[in-house]
Amino acid sequence: MEFFIDTASIDDIKIATEQGLIDGVTTNPTLLSREGGDWRVRAREILDVVKGPVSLEVVAEDAAGMISQAHDLKKMGDNVVVKIPMTPEGLKAVKTLSGEGIHTNVTLVFSPLQALLAAKAGGTYVSPFIGRLDAIGDSGMNLVEEIRTIFDNYGYTTKILVASVRHPMHVLEAALVGADVATVPFAVLQQFVHHPLTDKGLESFLADWHKLTGGKW
Repeated sequence: MEFFIDTASIDDIKIATEQGLIDGVTTNPTLLSREGGDWRVRAREILDVVKGPVSLEVVAEDAAGMISQAHDLKKMGDNVVVKIPMTPEGLKAVKTLSGEGIHTNVTLVFSPLQALLAAKAGGTYVSPFIGRLDAIGDSGMNLVEEIRTIFDNYGYTTKILVASVRHPMHVLEAALVGADVATVPFAVLQQFVHHPLTDKGLESFLADWHKLTGGKW
């Protein structure tokens, strides 16, 4: 399973990259707005740090506008993946862009049929928003499982990119049902590393080492 970090924070991206935890980055207008400043400068900074896929989102609502903005975004780097919303106009844009060899991430997916349409249009990634479904009493993980079954049934190569992740169990469950990628906030990503028994075991080992050597190597 690949891990992307869902952020526009350069500091968080650098830390996660140094830890060897991430394969790519996803952003959106909300994340970019939180960081402030010129979003184009921020996007280029991210692309300078990250060698893997970086999702940057269009904001046009019509297919022609989305395609134009996609071409503009793609000029920033070869690893740009263009985020396109799951709308009728978005599907038109995805179809055109995929025909041009431009990678796309179909975002704001909340049903298996939406995911199927995204795959048929040629989307590189499809992003089911599991946390938002859980928040309204639906099951985000059931959605991921249904998408996996449909894609496997028909041989679609579109990658399932689990988004709107709220906690580590979302990622564990997504991995168990066969999602290709999880895009994870920095704080949640850091939770993967820690376990109380790991901390307790390390404390014990270091205490015994100090008894043995006085803490010297």
